[in-house]
Amino acid sequence: MLNVLDHLPAGLLDVPPAELHRVLPGPTLIHLPGRRSQPLFASVLLHGNEDTGWEALRVFLREHGARELPRAFSVFIGNVAAAGRRRRFLEGQPDYNRIWTDVPGTEHLPERAMTREVLDRMRALDVFASVDIHNNTGLNPHYACVRRLDPRFLQLATLFSRTVVYYRKPDGVQAEAFSDWCPAVTAECGQPGQPHGVEHAADFLRACLNLAEIPSHPVAGHDIDLYHTVAIVKVPDEASVGLEPDADIRLTADLDHLNFRELPANTVLARLRPGSGARLRVYDENGRDVADRYLRVVDDEIRTAVPVMPSMFTLNVTAIRQDCLGYLMERPGTPAALVGAAEAATE
Repeated sequence: MLNVLDHLPAGLLDVPPAELHRVLPGPTLIHLPGRRSQPLFASVLLHGNEDTGWEALRVFLREHGARELPRAFSVFIGNVAAAGRRRRFLEGQPDYNRIWTDVPGTEHLPERAMTREVLDRMRALDVFASVDIHNNTGLNPHYACVRRLDPRFLQLATLFSRTVVYYRKPDGVQAEAFSDWCPAVTAECGQPGQPHGVEHAADFLRACLNLAEIPSHPVAGHDIDLYHTVAIVKVPDEASVGLEPDADIRLTADLDHLNFRELPANTVLARLRPGSGARLRVYDENGRDVADRYLRVVDDEIRTAVPVMPSMFTLNVTAIRQDCLGYLMERPGTPAALVGAAEAATE
């Protein structure tokens, strides 16, 4: 299933994301040489409708031309079939960013065998660091995500943005797998189709490739805004959702404008159709239902029960069904405080 190359095919950088399926037989790993032998690994198009990563690669590699790269560079171009349809993933496919570890139900999928092969190949090359480039559907700032509070991870993350999110769920993501043996960062580049996102991602790749090493000392507190994702918000399959007046869960029209804003308790997120019995489901990092901790229903309105900060809240019903409504975050007092909390949680 995996196509492996040691060069850029002629004309590949001229191909837009929606046409890649015409020139690549499927998911493709491309190894490019550089002065430093430890490769930077970058994945793009794990979600076929998130094209900023591929566009950034096109910009960066075109600009670099035939000159030797400062570091070896391994590029994984993911779900080209879904990119051809501008979909996150196609019917019958798994989510390509949920198959990098053995999540129950994915162990025997051919796509999981493919990611195992990618991981084995990169481990054999002693990968330097991993970058996974994404877009999102809501209105969010550009931010970086890490699975570990290792100073090297945070140093790499702040090369992209001073806004950094530490998270432990969902499982099976690319950054989770690579975090076992190199610094790994997910770069969230806003919505697709925005030139600023492409430029920002290209600058990040350029900065990563030019690193001789990743600093291991802590990031200064004034150089990072650190958040901790504490819960994921989902819509039950049986409940209708959207902006329509007759939806079981009618979302507020400005829901996606609430991302990365400190919301006070009693903020209205949605209105319930009377008699529907619908509710939002909220799960913490251990998969426990914690809806009552964060939400309450008053006069058929779903409101925040405590102050929270959302991320990735979206009005896109397809995204809600395929993934989630969004996430809830808390801001630690200091990065050190969050490190201590994370260590205590694993004891």
